[in-house]
Amino acid sequence: MPAAPASSAEQKTSDSQKPVPQNVWVDVQAPTPEEWQSIRAAFPLHPLAMEDAQEEGHWSRFESYPAHDFITYRTLSKPEECDEFTERISLFLFQASALHEVGSILSISRRGTLYLGGVWKMAGRETVNTPAEVAYELLDHGTDTFGLYANALETRIEGMQEQVFKNERRDLIATVFEYKHDLAKVRRLCSDAREALLLLVRHGHAEGGDAILYRDALSNLDRAVLRLEGEREALTSLLDMSLGFQGQRMNEVIRTLTVVSTIFLPLTFLAGVWGMNFKLMPELQWPYGYGVAWGSFVLVGLMMALYFKRRGWW
Repeated sequence: MPAAPASSAEQKTSDSQKPVPQNVWVDVQAPTPEEWQSIRAAFPLHPLAMEDAQEEGHWSRFESYPAHDFITYRTLSKPEECDEFTERISLFLFQASALHEVGSILSISRRGTLYLGGVWKMAGRETVNTPAEVAYELLDHGTDTFGLYANALETRIEGMQEQVFKNERRDLIATVFEYKHDLAKVRRLCSDAREALLLLVRHGHAEGGDAILYRDALSNLDRAVLRLEGEREALTSLLDMSLGFQGQRMNEVIRTLTVVSTIFLPLTFLAGVWGMNFKLMPELQWPYGYGVAWGSFVLVGLMMALYFKRRGWW
């Protein structure tokens, strides 16, 4: 008699009891359906975790399954350019236990990450010699991308502050708003990564030294969150400073225009008096009247200009 097909629950149970390759790190980039079948044959992967690993739109998240922990970690791909473009790596963590004495790690990504090659070179050395240590390095190096972004943004903010003080740039507001918009996306990205890592620390299978490593990665991520918050406040201060300087420059322009208008006010009055069409105006027939009129214009204007200058109004 042919055997009846196994139910979904029986399949999941058999998957969770499948033996795991010990003390290995398997990295797969953009796996094909055939490669997924090979991975599924070698590792007891939960179907929901596999779906999450294949889905492109996921932000950072964590789930704990009977056979393994699963974390998707989305970080920055070009942090030193202050760019909000992201990349993602999914980790299946098969922790050490009574059944699996060493454990293993499976990493899935679309085309690698900024830091994957560096961690790959570190694997097998004294400080990166277990799957948990590999996972820690991957998570910690991913966290470093937020710090690199904060450093690059801080440098640009300092440059813009100098430009504001030197009055070298007047179109700063649009640039600041653009950075604030990008920073809001990065802060959300960092917040989601922190939540996923926090769940790994609290609800993951890791114990002892492995758990300490993940807590250290979480601590580093907390510092990155604070750095990004500090840069947000710096951008707000820069925006306020830029608006303040613009207001100050506008006040200077208005003050200059007011002084000039005030100087010309008595001159306009004199010109209006002498421009009246009365026949009996003796100074109009005086040979030196034109010169006296110009002299009075210049004298009144200079006296008022000197007065405003001494009072500091101009």
